[in-house]
Amino acid sequence: MAPALRAGSTAMRPPFWTQAKRRLSTADPVLAAIIRRHPRIALGSRGDAFQTLARSIVGQQISVKAAAAVWTRVRGACGEVSPQRVLRRRAATLRACGLSERKVEYLRDLAAHFTDRRIDQARLRRLSDEQVIEQLTDIRGIGRWTAEMFLIFNLQRPDVLPLDDLGLVKAVGRHYLPEHEPASLLRGEGRQQVVDLASRWVPYRSVATWYLWRSLDPIPVDY
Repeated sequence: MAPALRAGSTAMRPPFWTQAKRRLSTADPVLAAIIRRHPRIALGSRGDAFQTLARSIVGQQISVKAAAAVWTRVRGACGEVSPQRVLRRRAATLRACGLSERKVEYLRDLAAHFTDRRIDQARLRRLSDEQVIEQLTDIRGIGRWTAEMFLIFNLQRPDVLPLDDLGLVKAVGRHYLPEHEPASLLRGEGRQQVVDLASRWVPYRSVATWYLWRSLDPIPVDY
């Protein structure tokens, strides 16, 4: 998973959460046990689309600890991490925060998409999941996995299955398919097995994924 923005809370608990827990607990005894072990936590969201996506770019291919340190420096350089302030900062200033030249380019491209309203948070909320993915992956540095994390954590869509997420496939391997190495579940027949297994979680595959993450790391995060 991408780096955490802050500890999770129930302040922005999705309206479908309680119903989803009941449905998943009935449909899947493995998930029922995981849900029982985490009774007072839920999916949370920071709510700001630009910061969610900017943080995902900052955290690419580095550790959670390193990403948090770089984000703190970016926030210090910008005052507030907004599209306008990112675009006002020189590339050298952003690189001095610990960003690579490519990440600076990605971050500035993201900011430009917001300032010229090619990406609009209110409009995103009206789009289907696949339409959101299509719009976001038009931005440099954002692939399908990042767009799926945005759907889960920012828009709080209930039925997203991030098949490229290593945490998800690791948890699936541990609890359902122990004879498989996690990497084998990312492709081919193994990937299809994950899809087939997840059919029992519809229409709450986001919630099932979130609880499977909790089985690996009990501390929830927001994006």
